Amino acid sequence: MIMEVLMSEKKIIAVVGATGAQGGGLVRAILADPNSPFAVRAITRNPDSDAAKALAAAGAQVVAADIDDEGSLTKALQGAYGAFFVTFFWAHFSPETEQKEAAIMARAAKAAGIKHVIWSTLEDTRDSIPLTDNRMPTLQGKYKVAHFDGKAEANHFFTDAGVPTTFLQTTFYWENMIYFGMGPKRGEDGKLSITFPMGEKRLSGIAAEDIGACAYGIFKGGDAFIGKTVSIAGENITCAQMAVELSDALGEKVTYNAVTPDMYRSFGFPGADDLGNMFQFYADFEEDFCDIRDTKEVRKLHPGLKSFKQWLAVNKDRIPLG
Repeated sequence: MIMEVLMSEKKIIAVVGATGAQGGGLVRAILADPNSPFAVRAITRNPDSDAAKALAAAGAQVVAADIDDEGSLTKALQGAYGAFFVTFFWAHFSPETEQKEAAIMARAAKAAGIKHVIWSTLEDTRDSIPLTDNRMPTLQGKYKVAHFDGKAEANHFFTDAGVPTTFLQTTFYWENMIYFGMGPKRGEDGKLSITFPMGEKRLSGIAAEDIGACAYGIFKGGDAFIGKTVSIAGENITCAQMAVELSDALGEKVTYNAVTPDMYRSFGFPGADDLGNMFQFYADFEEDFCDIRDTKEVRKLHPGLKSFKQWLAVNKDRIPLG
């Protein structure tokens, strides 16, 4: 009863994907701030999961809803001031599925009267590399980097619905070193290396937890961010520099194996073509991509923003050394 009274005195932020990387970071950022003007409502398909139970134990209101079911999502959003929306391309590799989910989120937010939405999105790479440009292959007949382009294409659902929205453009997760097989691999000679098709260009990266913390900063900023696009990174760093930081953190030499985008696309793992195109986009448009991800500005949203070195200090032991 006391918790319900306390929550009723604060504006509620509803978080889709609350048990995931970005949404979970936002939930934890709100709950970690004893002076937060917000309470948090964690929206999840499975409120009985261990992750959902952990959020409830930490002080979140956990509500069940399915983002494929507009009625259940609208109901879950009722009474909330703000909402954070994110989709997960890698569950299905379908931009069309992401767009369908985003359309449902936008309509549900409008129906529930949400005052501030943050939509986790990315650039439309086709603005820089038209489908007729053969520098990189076209994927699925109409995309260059499918997991970027599909999210960007979904932006209009929020503006069309008249939902007050901040478009949060994210970037490469440092956690890809842990979960996506992009960490150091041991070669036949027993030595460790990381492999990326980035040449000497900088890679914009961020700790997944910091994405949620930046979203929290945007919610605290309120109306000043409505209608704005905010692009974030924790550091813009070359892969050679990443190898040096990994060497220092792991206490073992790590080298950078620079390959071509064509070679990376040929590796054949699920999504290799999309990721090869992504890294090529990062490299070919490095200046534009990095410049709008000014870490000095991002730090105003989240003073605890972590560089790659700072992220490694906490997470180095979690990186599998294949």
